[in-house]
Amino acid sequence: MDDDQKLALPSTWPEIVRKIQARTPARIFVERGLAYSTKMALELRGAHASAIDAVWTEFDLQKDFSPEFVAQWSLFEVSSKAESKSQFLLRPDLGRALRNSAKSLILERCPKAADIQIVIGDGLSSASLSAQVPFLFPLIQQQVQARGWSVGQSFVVRYSRVGIMNDIGDLLSPRVIVLLIGERPGLATAGSLSAYMAYSPRPGNTDADRNLVSNIHARGVSAEDAAGRITQLAAQMMALKSSGTNLKEETLRLPLASL
Repeated sequence: MDDDQKLALPSTWPEIVRKIQARTPARIFVERGLAYSTKMALELRGAHASAIDAVWTEFDLQKDFSPEFVAQWSLFEVSSKAESKSQFLLRPDLGRALRNSAKSLILERCPKAADIQIVIGDGLSSASLSAQVPFLFPLIQQQVQARGWSVGQSFVVRYSRVGIMNDIGDLLSPRVIVLLIGERPGLATAGSLSAYMAYSPRPGNTDADRNLVSNIHARGVSAEDAAGRITQLAAQMMALKSSGTNLKEETLRLPLASL
């Protein structure tokens, strides 16, 4: 048996390969050969179906979050200019702007000029909201309030893209906006959340003006780590009075865990 044939057999893989596989949801060191095994092919088809479902499933505030969670944080829902899920997917520009009725409701229910404004957006995976937000959101609130910062009234934006931060910043003028939004699903996870952040966002701002904590999910960045990084980034933004490419995230240098 030559080396290629040996690598095709999982039973012959070195122990380090098994440990790497256990630490990541990515499909690495899969069986080699003329085609995937039946098991792997079925796993890929199932993952692809989950990704499609995550993109097309409509977010429902009252069903995807518990009534207690919605009541505790007085959450309410508004929408971007997209009129449907199909239009949202075909017209990204409409997902970056609030409709007029949304602006009116936000101005009615949200105080202006808060230190931190947390917004929840469905983005490209509503599944990520129900999976991650109930754990992450309270942690952010606790850490932000522990620093003595004022926190705006949070709300959910249906059919939202990252650029919606500019409209919200223009309306409410917070120092820092944190947008918790569903990531584009892949074949490893359909429930991954991102936290986009910006200092005093305004119309015309781009991704170069934002910072990002991504891959927030059970086998990625934990809710605890994400909350700490988000709070630390907010502190850096306030000190620098800027965000995006002008800011380098300060992280603790931790030793790599042994594989």
